[in-house]
Amino acid sequence: MSKILLLEDDLSLINGLSFAFRKQGFELAVARTLQEANELWGEGKYDLLVLDVSLPDGTGFDFCEKVRQVSKVPIIFLTASDEEMNIIMGLDIGGDDYITKPFKLGVLVSRINALLRRAKDFNSTDTELQSNGIKVLLLQGQVFKNEKLIDLTAAEYKLLCLFMKNPNVVLTKEQILDKLWDCEGNYIDSSTLTVYMRRLRMKIEDNPSEPQMLLTVRRMGYKWNVLG
Repeated sequence: MSKILLLEDDLSLINGLSFAFRKQGFELAVARTLQEANELWGEGKYDLLVLDVSLPDGTGFDFCEKVRQVSKVPIIFLTASDEEMNIIMGLDIGGDDYITKPFKLGVLVSRINALLRRAKDFNSTDTELQSNGIKVLLLQGQVFKNEKLIDLTAAEYKLLCLFMKNPNVVLTKEQILDKLWDCEGNYIDSSTLTVYMRRLRMKIEDNPSEPQMLLTVRRMGYKWNVLG
């Protein structure tokens, strides 16, 4: 049975989500403030977090940043805003998905099940990825280039791991979004993915303007090119 922590201050929404989650067989803990969430987080282990962005004493982003210091538990944001910067910031600090209010309960449950499946697949038995002078320590969530630690956002880290786990394989935009995020909004599109790719290349390529590892395959997608 998967255990979910819900951080939400709207009582009517809490009631609806509680019914839907328990009907699906999830075990649920509910916090209405950041303080309550911090207390529950310290007391138990959770398989997935559902975080409202706007709270009486802060934001779901604040809690996500704290959690990401110690855990890779899947996180989905509930947000009343579909503004591009809010969505990208949520993904960058470690969110795995977002859903904009109002939403259908069935859609949220579907997203949660997809995230739980994805987390199981992502947490493979491998503890290390290594290619082209790039080394990823999966248990620690650290990335090194030529033995030097490099700083990646959560979104960049997941993107790099996906490519390194699929060497020399062309991945389409749809495949990338399906593997990493279950986003259906207008902002996680080709242009946003291009931004992520450019930022990742800036950090791992010797010459980002002429990439050798993260290649664009015209009209198809992207691939991790194994050198040598």
